[in-house]
Amino acid sequence: MKHIAALLGTTLRAQAKDVRGSAAVEVAFTCMGLLIFLFGIIELGFAMWLQSALDYSVAEAARCASVNSTLCGTTSQIQSYAADRSGASFDSSIFSVSTPSCGNQVSASYPLTLTIPTITFSVTLGAQACYPS
Repeated sequence: MKHIAALLGTTLRAQAKDVRGSAAVEVAFTCMGLLIFLFGIIELGFAMWLQSALDYSVAEAARCASVNSTLCGTTSQIQSYAADRSGASFDSSIFSVSTPSCGNQVSASYPLTLTIPTITFSVTLGAQACYPS
């Protein structure tokens, strides 16, 4: 029995000193962090593009409501115009239209879920523009 325990102890010490394959483990840990960082940058870029599309579409829709009553005469026409101008396939229901003292105001609120490996964020993008009538 002592002989087996001694042999087992010698084998375990030899395995502990063996460094073959340690580079593969280090690369795996490093790549994991780099991939999470890379996908985070991609998701953040996508969110920024969507925010830019919202800003542009509400500004264009508010201007259309003030300048072109034929194309943007009703609330549903203005919402549809904003969705069409966005370039991001937004549904027209995320846009709202009002007429405060500044003129014709178009607002948008878009819920967005950013999924980075092992992490999920929920944010709401918003935009608002008012054009004098």
